[in-house]
Amino acid sequence: MRLGWRRGILVGMEVEVQLYVVATPLGNLEDASPRVRSVLAAVPVIACEDTRRTWQLLSALGIPRPELFSYRQGNEEGVSHRIAGLVRAGTPVALCSDGGYPGISDPGYRVIRLFATEGLPYTVLPGPCSVELALLLSGLPTSSYTFKGFPPRKSGALRRFFEAERALPHTLVCLESPFRVAACLEGALEALGDREAAVCLEMTKLHERVHRGTLSALVEHFRAHPPKGEVTVVVAGAHPKFDHSEDRQAEHASDV
Repeated sequence: MRLGWRRGILVGMEVEVQLYVVATPLGNLEDASPRVRSVLAAVPVIACEDTRRTWQLLSALGIPRPELFSYRQGNEEGVSHRIAGLVRAGTPVALCSDGGYPGISDPGYRVIRLFATEGLPYTVLPGPCSVELALLLSGLPTSSYTFKGFPPRKSGALRRFFEAERALPHTLVCLESPFRVAACLEGALEALGDREAAVCLEMTKLHERVHRGTLSALVEHFRAHPPKGEVTVVVAGAHPKFDHSEDRQAEHASDV
C-alpha cells in the first residue's frame, strides 16, 4: 500500500492487528513522534485514561476521532478483556494515558499483563516518560536508579517507603502531588539523611523548572513556596559524595 501525508500525519497506513501501547506527550505536542501520530491516526479504536484529554490531543494533532473508550483505575479488569476481545476479533487497538507511558504509574499494567500471559500480540511505541526526563534533569547519577511510583501519604508508611532504600546506591525517582511535595521531601530527609535531590516541575511544558539542592534546603523552599503542576522527585542514592548529613560526612572523613 502506498503511504501518503495529509495535514502532517501519515494516512493509508496498514496497522497490524495487535495492541499498541502508546507513550503520549507530557505537555509539548512536538514530542509526539511521527510513528505515534501515524498509529493514532490509523487505529479504529483507542482505549485511554481520559477520553476528553485524548480527544484534545487528537484534535491538536489533526487526527480524526476514532472510537474512544475509557481505560482507567477502577475499570481495568473488565476493559482489559474488552480490548483482548477486539484484538482477537481482528481490530487493532491503541492504549494511551493522559501523558507518558501507560502502565508507568498510570493505568495499563493489567491489559499488558493479560496480553503477555495469553500470548496476544502487542507492541510499545516509545516516547516521553517523566522518570527518565527527571533523572537526567536532576544531574544525579544515572548508572542505576529505582523508580518508586507514588509515595504513601501517612508519615510512618512514607518513612518506611524511603528507609527500604537507605543502604542502596541507586538514585531514587518518585512521583508526587504538588500538595505533598514538602511532606515527601521531609520523609526522605528523615529516612535517608540530607542527600542531594531535585524536584522537577511541569517537564516539557512552558513553565518547566528544576530545583536542585539538599533535601533540607528543598524542604525549606517548598514549605514556603508550594508548587503547582506535575511533580517528579529525584533523590541521590547511598554515596558519601551526595550525602551532606553531618554524621555521614564525619564517617566518610574517618574512612579517608
